Amino acid sequence: MQKVTENFLDLGVDEESEINESQLILLDVKEKNNYKESSLGKDISDSRAELFVLLKGVDEKEIQEKVIANYKALQKFRKEESKAVEVQKVAPVKTVVTKGDVTIYCDGGCTPNPGKAGSGVAVYRAGEVSELWYGLYESMGTNNTAELGALYQSLLIAQKELEAGNSVDVKCDSMYSINCIKVWAISWEKKAWTKKGGEIKNLEIIKESYYLYNKIKNNITLTHVKAHAGLEGNELADRMTMYAIEKKDEEFVQYEKKIDIDEILSMSHG
Repeated sequence: MQKVTENFLDLGVDEESEINESQLILLDVKEKNNYKESSLGKDISDSRAELFVLLKGVDEKEIQEKVIANYKALQKFRKEESKAVEVQKVAPVKTVVTKGDVTIYCDGGCTPNPGKAGSGVAVYRAGEVSELWYGLYESMGTNNTAELGALYQSLLIAQKELEAGNSVDVKCDSMYSINCIKVWAISWEKKAWTKKGGEIKNLEIIKESYYLYNKIKNNITLTHVKAHAGLEGNELADRMTMYAIEKKDEEFVQYEKKIDIDEILSMSHG
């Protein structure tokens, strides 16, 4: 994902060029006059970000459409090439390292952002994948809401595992979500859940996660892992977010099929 910043906008629009219609669509902004104010802080997909820059200075609508069509053709080619070597890619996935009896990987995804969102979780016991979970579908969610939802569900699972006498390690690839409940919420709570500069987005799920985390934090570990770095648990949680979006399941439910790791990892992003 790409965070829309002033530096990023300058890559696609400079003093010699105006933002064009196709770039506005990529930013999900309607008004040209205030596009900066409307887009700053948003998260957009990498493909939208690349197209935004490629369309810099392209004023004619016909040429814009040609650039977009060529880019989509390239993306399709890359996807087909990727599928052709999927077996080789799946094989070298890194070994899962656990700190306790149970390791929980969580992830959230959104296509586009904002857009269709879902959350996923992979639960490992003694280093082996035990169960997968997916859901929390939103037709107009964000990457952050999906990530927070996945983390909250992981904490609920962790609480049950602690009650069963297991030690738990929760791994999340969203520093935003981790910081929300481990760092920023401490200050927000002291200030009656307010912050400088405006509202706290996603406040309700943050408060629920924060209170639950405080109940169990002395008995679990919550650590950050790099996304899409070949770590099997993180990749499986990612695929469950895709499955959640496909199934449009608003509840958080256990994956109903037999867990075929190679088959699940071969799911491709739409």
